[in-house]
Amino acid sequence: MCEDSTMVSPSVAVVEVLNSTTSDGKKYITSEELQKHNKATDLWISIQGKVYNVTEWSKIHPGGDIPLLNLAGQDVTDAFIAFHPGSAWHHLQSLFTGYHLKDYHVSDISKDYRKLASEFSKAGMFDKKGHGVIYSLCFVSILLSLCVYGVLFSTSTTVHMFAGALLGLAWMQIAYLGHDAGHYQMMSTRGWNKFAGIFIGNCITGISIAWWKWTHNAHHIACNSLDYDPDLQHLPMLAVSSKLFESITSVFYGRKLTFDNLSRFFISYQHYTYYPIMCVARVNLYLQTILLLCSKRRIPDRTLNIIGTFVFWTWFPLLVSRLPNWPERVAFVLVSFCVTGIQHVQFTLNHFAADVYVGPPKGNDWFEKQTAGTIDISCSSYMDWFFGGLQFQLEHHLFPRLPRCHLRSISPIVRELCKKHGLPYVSLSFFDANVTTLKTLRTAALQARDLGNGAPQNLVWEAFNTHG
Repeated sequence: MCEDSTMVSPSVAVVEVLNSTTSDGKKYITSEELQKHNKATDLWISIQGKVYNVTEWSKIHPGGDIPLLNLAGQDVTDAFIAFHPGSAWHHLQSLFTGYHLKDYHVSDISKDYRKLASEFSKAGMFDKKGHGVIYSLCFVSILLSLCVYGVLFSTSTTVHMFAGALLGLAWMQIAYLGHDAGHYQMMSTRGWNKFAGIFIGNCITGISIAWWKWTHNAHHIACNSLDYDPDLQHLPMLAVSSKLFESITSVFYGRKLTFDNLSRFFISYQHYTYYPIMCVARVNLYLQTILLLCSKRRIPDRTLNIIGTFVFWTWFPLLVSRLPNWPERVAFVLVSFCVTGIQHVQFTLNHFAADVYVGPPKGNDWFEKQTAGTIDISCSSYMDWFFGGLQFQLEHHLFPRLPRCHLRSISPIVRELCKKHGLPYVSLSFFDANVTTLKTLRTAALQARDLGNGAPQNLVWEAFNTHG
């Protein structure tokens, strides 16, 4: 076959694409070309058809670099709308490359989602926070005061255990406040909001707000992606899908999630160990906090986070030490952990039994991925305080900046939108959600046993021999 002397080389073709203009005077690139700029050293995104170079911005992005890296080289309009207030739009112009997306397309569901977000914004719902924060702070103060009083001024073991339960309940409510502070400005100024996050997160619970933002932003962006969402990466103790048995690589942690004989042993009985694990799940959060703060990773306000964590590990051991003997001290800690374990159960109910996938999140199916990866917990309005508004998990994932006091009111609207586009809207009672989650864990457990050469009875022996 003869070579055409007029053939244009690939490199020249790329240049021509990049510099293509139309009668409107705009320069365009295609989605295919945009996808090539998907690395930390060359990171482009598109928002409403305009292309931005966020390579340097990702290093100082308030939400961290993970969300940008996960969606690099894509149109991210829906995600941008979900996570940013209107004031963020004026920051984009300095990042504009001068190019527009030639094949920019908006799906019907995205059109409806953006319209809904705009209506909520015009109604001032993102700014109307109600009095929930004040009520919660007062409630937490009462719980902590009663806990300290019970430990210091009573000699009754029963009272001491009740004080531990109150501490656990206080930690639950504080977690909701920390969650609020991480997603939107719940205080009057950004400075006070930062202080609130570190004080109630690091100082009172011992869990770093920096660690929470790092993992939680990744979770929201890559909801229920087995290799991108850290909230589903719990090997060797838990696995929600047999896809994790393939020892996939965690993009978030940058390491392989090895499924070995020890993992297979634990996973094989996870439907029995699930609740005990939830009771001591805080230990893992303390460990994750320490590992992050001691790492070389860039951490906003590292010093403040370290100081806050030291504050917790000063007052909490001192409080426990005031109990009369070691059996009561251990029991006090376990009771507080077990009560807080209810919240850990709640968080897993929202996602463990939902659909999962392998691979990076896509900017063009934002709404669909959120509906597939979340489960709401139905309850009466008088229980909203207990669940912190997060029983409306889908509503929260679609509008993470929306104060929790509005989540119940928008639930029917979101339900109707899902119905209109044929998307799932799963809402279960707390009991049914537990049953569904246990069934999911049991299914994975039985699949893990089947991997043992058809001999589940050898799991203990194999794990013991392999790992000593």
